[in-house]
Amino acid sequence: MTCWIRGIGVAAGGWRLPTKDVNAAWGRPGGRGQSAVVAADEDALTLGWAAATRALDAAGMTPEQVESMWWGTSRAPFGEGPSWTHLAATLRLGPTCGGTVISGSTHSGCDALAAALDALESGRLATTLVVMSDALNPAVGGSLEAVAGAGAVAVIVGSTGPGARITGTGSVWAPVLDRYRGDSEDETRDAYDGRLFREQIFLPLMGKAATGSDAGRWSIPDPDGRMAATLGQRIGAAEVVSAPSRSELGDCGAAATLVGSAAALGATGPISLLFYGAGRATRFDLDVDSAVPGAERSQVDLSGGRLVGYPQVLRSRRRLVTTGESVEMAVPPGSAMFVRGNHETLGFLGGRCTKCATINIPPSIHPTCISCGATEFDEVALARTGTVHTFVINQTMPQPFEAPLPLIVTDLDDGSRIQLQGATDGSDIAVGTRVEAVLRRYTIERGVPIYGWKFQPITTRAEVAS
Repeated sequence: MTCWIRGIGVAAGGWRLPTKDVNAAWGRPGGRGQSAVVAADEDALTLGWAAATRALDAAGMTPEQVESMWWGTSRAPFGEGPSWTHLAATLRLGPTCGGTVISGSTHSGCDALAAALDALESGRLATTLVVMSDALNPAVGGSLEAVAGAGAVAVIVGSTGPGARITGTGSVWAPVLDRYRGDSEDETRDAYDGRLFREQIFLPLMGKAATGSDAGRWSIPDPDGRMAATLGQRIGAAEVVSAPSRSELGDCGAAATLVGSAAALGATGPISLLFYGAGRATRFDLDVDSAVPGAERSQVDLSGGRLVGYPQVLRSRRRLVTTGESVEMAVPPGSAMFVRGNHETLGFLGGRCTKCATINIPPSIHPTCISCGATEFDEVALARTGTVHTFVINQTMPQPFEAPLPLIVTDLDDGSRIQLQGATDGSDIAVGTRVEAVLRRYTIERGVPIYGWKFQPITTRAEVAS
């Protein structure tokens, strides 16, 4: 094969849920470790955006240089709808960019990578973006609930190096039922018999897929926290490099394997990646000729997270719902306002006046310039960093909003001024604070996820990672 990984970025859910808290709620003893879970305004798309943004930065690429994007996720935000185009818009990809979203199992991340490699091998493309992300919604009270993680990884793959060259692959399958979700179901169910899944499905299939590689380093998904170590011993792995991320994040589903290998791609030498999902096991062999850009910051981007309790996670998953009145948007998500303005909202775009250069935000509702009254504009990408001009923190909010809710007016670095919600409780915001705009899911309206941007402080962690 002649394909290379030339840049990588990772992201994880903003919350950390201790395993013992979940077990205690259901009368089960003990439980070590934790898992990353998405906050109420995060999902697989927002995590994918964060990982892809970091991968592009690491590779030194602009969004316009991306020829295609292949996105693999067990649970796309729209069961049927514009999942791919929403992610493409938030990344500001070019209008002719191709690709697709692949979903339906934890093998979808591997499928996205395979599709991208096929496109590159055909000579049709020279550079592509592959995104893998997952944010499981496990069945309440099931064994999967204590280990399900939330994470994302994105890689820039090209037909030339340097970086990590993909040298080979192998795959096996069996028609078995393990983790699944029916068409009418929102929760993902775990395997009916955990021991049967372990001994008769996962370990045998993955062992067969591993045949053919003599790599010492392996990245292996770990559905229950023990299978990767067992499999590593059986195949003679010198090191299971995915163990640290598994301990920090739990099982990240479609993103688990590549997330687990991210830091290891900073060291030269061979490494093999194993993917599993819905009875399919696949191996990719890599030879890291030179450190993949972005690998060195991956551990920083995956660490941390806010420790939360089990009830808070249930609220974010809409399993604990308050009674009483709630507020809905007055405008349906399929209305003309969204059709006309969704691209500029998702892309964080403004209209620069051709007469006085004032940036009008959002341009779809400003037919005349707010400074000079002119009517001609050029669409521009807004800066995503700026300085807080002023702010207010609402301490009382109706459902589905949660208080405290900051509203922050920020002077962006391009000279424009915009008001957005805050991504935190506001305790870390002050006039003059440096902030960045991050993608978040505002709400789910009439079954439709609504995305937008929020301001969060540019922390020391983010500065170190960059």
